[in-house]
Amino acid sequence: MDEITVPTPSPHAAGASRGASGRVGPTADRRFSALPGRPGKIIAIHLSYASRADQRGRRPQHPSYFFKPSSSVAASGDTIERPEGTELLAFEGEIALVIGTPARRVGLADAWDHVAWVTAANDFGLYDLRQSDKGSNVRSKGGDGYTPVGPTLIDARTIHPDALRVRTWLNGEIAQDDTAAGMIFPLAQLVADLSQHFTLETGDVILTGTPAGSSVAKPGDVVEVEVDVPGGPSSGRLVTTVSQGSAAFDAELGSLPAVDDLQRTEAWGSREAAGLAAGSSAESGDLAEAGRFEAQSPVSATSPVLADALRAKLEAVPVAGLSAQLRKRGLNNVHVDGVRPLHPEAKLVGIARTLRFVPNREDLFASHGGGYNAQKRVFDAVGEGEVVVIEARGEAGSGTLGDILAIRAHARGAAGIVTDGGVRDAAAVAAVGIPVYSAGAHPAVLGRKHVPWDADVTIACGGTTVQPGDVIVGDADGVVVIPPGIVEEIVDAALAQEDEDAWIADRVAEGHPVDGLFPMNAEWRAKYDAREGDRA
Repeated sequence: MDEITVPTPSPHAAGASRGASGRVGPTADRRFSALPGRPGKIIAIHLSYASRADQRGRRPQHPSYFFKPSSSVAASGDTIERPEGTELLAFEGEIALVIGTPARRVGLADAWDHVAWVTAANDFGLYDLRQSDKGSNVRSKGGDGYTPVGPTLIDARTIHPDALRVRTWLNGEIAQDDTAAGMIFPLAQLVADLSQHFTLETGDVILTGTPAGSSVAKPGDVVEVEVDVPGGPSSGRLVTTVSQGSAAFDAELGSLPAVDDLQRTEAWGSREAAGLAAGSSAESGDLAEAGRFEAQSPVSATSPVLADALRAKLEAVPVAGLSAQLRKRGLNNVHVDGVRPLHPEAKLVGIARTLRFVPNREDLFASHGGGYNAQKRVFDAVGEGEVVVIEARGEAGSGTLGDILAIRAHARGAAGIVTDGGVRDAAAVAAVGIPVYSAGAHPAVLGRKHVPWDADVTIACGGTTVQPGDVIVGDADGVVVIPPGIVEEIVDAALAQEDEDAWIADRVAEGHPVDGLFPMNAEWRAKYDAREGDRA
């Protein structure tokens, strides 16, 4: 093919594979025509823009990454196939950095000096395959054509990295528009951080993450990405057309595509955009995006809802007392019925993290029961102080968890597990030590009665509705669900009632009859109030 002209590398990029003229020699593969050559490594970051973090409701403390194969690179004007039997091919417009000189353990101040060029990229991902990838993104983001790059390079010497802008159009309509100044992790930090772990070599490409607005592209759609400095140099528009593939995945060779409402929400950007009813939905986080599908806690265990003092109060008051106060406020349907504790002596206090099973149907179990299913995602994601609450429809004819998952929850710092279904390996689960409430023991695995379906949605457990973020309290009497907005009021009232009941019990022990004392009449109330005044 004809030679192409690209910017001359900056003086610090003396190791780049081109001469002083800045011309690249002929290449046999059009896919890499916008780059110095075939990149040795393509490294992509999971989440880097504040706008995307705000959209997903969580912000990572540190950058995390994955690799994409160089065989996924495509040129502007190429077509990408959406495989047969899939629905969630998502585009992600990004700024791509091309390394000019090798970088190994470089500092933040010097990191940008190792970047020779900047261009546009589209980090396509097939969300139908994310669950089976378990975070590697090998299949979901490694397909042929899934990394279009180009069409031209911007000389890194000529721009300030924070001035870079990335925009994406879907069928001519703007979908993404943000600048590098809106990144959580500056571009130079990504270079410096990666260089701590391995050598960034000449020609390596770093995909620096996508802002809010990423969504799904369908066959026939045209996606365009441009990186520029407003009023300055531009990569030009990187154009990709989506087509419908005709080859299906072979179930005998590996896992098949599978989608659920979580993946639809992630791919489209919101439940509303995905055509789903508005409501609570766990959007995995960048831990989910990082492949661990570790959704942000609906209510953090460090939030005021369960501050240490409040948690201590909940641990001190019996469930029966909390139940009485809830009933006084008209909440009669807040008890998880039909469950019994494996450790009656242990108190359970935590924030609900929900998991829903649906009745087993063989075709649905084939698509949702294997791989990194909803059950595994929840137990991998449960946070410190949270309670995994499982809807199993009161069907105890199958286990809903076993000792491995109980160990995982315990290792994650979970406060406990509540299921209105069965527990498998009950003795081993009990030995883990984590508080577990269930409808009984059963030796069968999930596939006999249940399909793990979705997580962090409103569920029904033991006849009561449980939402992510509800406060769960259990003891030997059972489990109650407390709406987080009234938990402080409920526990303070219950503690006050406990103190009053203890005083009454002492009077009964002294020989007084219960008539007029329980509940207290005016005479006894005056005595109790006087005692309270003396204590004050």
